[in-house]
Amino acid sequence: MAEVEQESYYPQNLHPGLAPGIDVERKEKTYRVDILMVSVLGVLVTAFVIWGVLDPKGVLNTSTVAIDWIISNLGWLFTVVIAGATIFLFWLAFSRYGRIPLGVDGAQPQFTMKAWVALLFSVGLSSDVIFFATYEPLYYYLSPRPGTVDPATTEAVKKALSQSALHWGINAWALYAIVGVSVAYVSFRKGRLPLISSVIVPLFKKKYQSPAARIIDGLAIVATLFGTAASLGIAAMQIAHGTELITGIGRAGNGVLVGIITVLTIITIASAASGIARGVRYLSTINLFMSVTLAFFIFVVGPTAFLTNMIPSVIIDYIGGMPDALSATVAESPQMKAFLSAWTTFYWAWWVSWAPFVGIFVAKISRGRTIRQFVLGVMLIPAFIVIIFFTIVGGTGIFMQRTACGGGTCSKAALAADNTVGTLPAPEEIFYRMMDNLPGGAIVSVLVVILFALFYITSANSAAIVNAQMSESGNPRPRNWMTAFWGVCMGGIATVMLLAGGHYALQALRNLVVITALPFAVVIILICVSLYLEIRRDPYSIRQVYRTVAMDNAIKEGLENYGDNFAMDIKEVPQGSPLAAGAYFDSTAEKFTSWYQDVDMGGTDIPAERGAASVAVVDNKSLAVIDNNKGANSVTGMSANATTETESVPVAQDATGKDEGSAK
Repeated sequence: MAEVEQESYYPQNLHPGLAPGIDVERKEKTYRVDILMVSVLGVLVTAFVIWGVLDPKGVLNTSTVAIDWIISNLGWLFTVVIAGATIFLFWLAFSRYGRIPLGVDGAQPQFTMKAWVALLFSVGLSSDVIFFATYEPLYYYLSPRPGTVDPATTEAVKKALSQSALHWGINAWALYAIVGVSVAYVSFRKGRLPLISSVIVPLFKKKYQSPAARIIDGLAIVATLFGTAASLGIAAMQIAHGTELITGIGRAGNGVLVGIITVLTIITIASAASGIARGVRYLSTINLFMSVTLAFFIFVVGPTAFLTNMIPSVIIDYIGGMPDALSATVAESPQMKAFLSAWTTFYWAWWVSWAPFVGIFVAKISRGRTIRQFVLGVMLIPAFIVIIFFTIVGGTGIFMQRTACGGGTCSKAALAADNTVGTLPAPEEIFYRMMDNLPGGAIVSVLVVILFALFYITSANSAAIVNAQMSESGNPRPRNWMTAFWGVCMGGIATVMLLAGGHYALQALRNLVVITALPFAVVIILICVSLYLEIRRDPYSIRQVYRTVAMDNAIKEGLENYGDNFAMDIKEVPQGSPLAAGAYFDSTAEKFTSWYQDVDMGGTDIPAERGAASVAVVDNKSLAVIDNNKGANSVTGMSANATTETESVPVAQDATGKDEGSAK
């Protein structure tokens, strides 16, 4: 290949279309605990806990006023974020950008598909999935969304289950996916720290350790603390109530609650300290297995024929009715405002508050997968597992209620004594009441208590690991003592709030989850914008530009000069020729090259002077040899002025593992 004279300079003489990517975990960086941020957050959390102890009703009243204002004036924002993120991710997955790997070229997934799905399922959900699986569909059956169907009717059965699917399905997982794919991309493909701020701050040309960046990451930690603490409080109540029923010891007192949370916190810290690949992974696999086993048991011993018919019907109704359900607004009626405030908008805000920690954790376990694999896997697999679980468990509860109240009067087997919402038992009791009506249900309830504990542990240790990571400026392997610190904080918040105010404190805590979610609704919009700009500048996207132009030029020239009888070959053209593949593309622009300016492809910082030649190495394999003594376009495998590419040109592999440099 003849040398092309050009005054431009690429970092390391490497064309941006050939950069194989930088993995943040290969970068030589010393991570330190952000003492200032951790201290400020510690003071704020302590102040909140003290307020909750001294005046739990005051916390509830204040947060309720704030919640009412947010939902009345800004509830639409959550719906826009939910719908927008879902549409954007599906477009991203099926576009040409879907083949971009979340890692360096040629990277392989760290976990098997089974282990990956188990981790997704366990980290993205908590014991709430069992808590609400019976309570929520039964509530909607007895009190449907306003303007849909009459309560306690045949039509209300399917609508109740599809409404639950809306809250726990694809839309919820879209929030986790948008944060996760963005963090995974900038960390494992661009070599930036695995933080929320790393995705957003480039939009504003701010430094990663700037005050704005630290505020963003601090808010992520606060949202994680309160979002998980609410779920942990629910789990503690469920475990305590299950213990009461199994042991017959009567009402669980404060000592029982403290003991349950203390033991679970210790196990949480131990499993988190053993790392994701061991403790968290094994617990997640057990968690998924037990959840599937529980659903299968209820399906077999429960109303099997009824559930078999309902599962496909609910999925179809859920997908078909999604636009109508998402379009409901608080402006329609006071009844709709009350429903959305209590359910739909609250759920959207809750998922937003969980998105920072779940997204970062999911990113952490997804290195090596393509954007398409990640998006479709995260959005669809766990979502449909949960929808089927809700349909089986919730459908069984509804079937029992309809059977018990079929003759106009309700028998003792009814979960709601007079077939109205007002006579439903406490939410933490409903699941166990349903199990009592199933053969062998009392025995299975023992295993369910263990499942609640596992959900508690997997959710808490995942959140503790991510909080520790954010506290250490994105350290992929945070210190054990920092992970333990956040685990104790979450357990402490849940304990103090339950002891201080019981139901009132827990409701106040859930209100604060929604309040802390509001700024993240805006952050998620910025994440979508930033990710779109990032992937357009990816080396894979750059190669697509060259491929399109080169192939189009070559085919046009061949048809004009040779008709049907031509073949393509690579050749060099003069600088500035309109036939050049890169004639209209500025490959030296800073936006395409700055991300690998100061580090080589192995992640090592580059000193001021380099030797005559360097090699980009990923996983001990040479991907491109760069000769610094030649011109800027002398990188083996690519020329900015090549009209087409041939099989003889060795270039980096694409996401499928096939050579990108072949034109047959």
